[in-house]
Amino acid sequence: MSRKPALKGRAARLARLFPAGRAQAARTPFVLLVVVLLGGGLIGLLVLNSALSEGSFELADLQKRTKTLTDEEQALQRDIDAYSAPDALQRRARELGMVPGGDPAFLGPDGTVKGVPGPAAGTAALSGPAAAPGTTALTGPAAAPQTQLPPGAPATVPATAPPPAAPPAVPPSVSIPTPGR
Repeated sequence: MSRKPALKGRAARLARLFPAGRAQAARTPFVLLVVVLLGGGLIGLLVLNSALSEGSFELADLQKRTKTLTDEEQALQRDIDAYSAPDALQRRARELGMVPGGDPAFLGPDGTVKGVPGPAAGTAALSGPAAAPGTTALTGPAAAPQTQLPPGAPATVPATAPPPAAPPAVPPSVSIPTPGR
């Protein structure tokens, strides 16, 4: 009853090119291929999403650690700056019994001494009543216990160092080579 009308002419020739039965067998591999590709794509996206979220957690942890280490570095730099400030250095030097140095002398490249060295001011502050003339006993926080001195070492130090000796005079007939020429 639901008969198809008979095809004539050109339509009949085209109808003969198609198979008469339904093509279930040819459609199944294509549908299976599409399902596998879609499933593989979804699984790939899931794996990629998991890897990205794991990476973002690791990145957040590393950023937190970087911030902590940066804060620690800044705190240490503040400590260094506080300890190296001139007033802190001067206070610490005085606690150790040090005094400001005298006038400096400079040695020129040709061996001449420029300037006159002078003794350090305030060396009398280090000397105590028990010090022998010409020596200064170490007192206060800079004093070392006798048990730390090597055997035969003096317990006192000279109050002032002798001025440096003048460099030996070179006769005019002797030429001294200078480095770099």
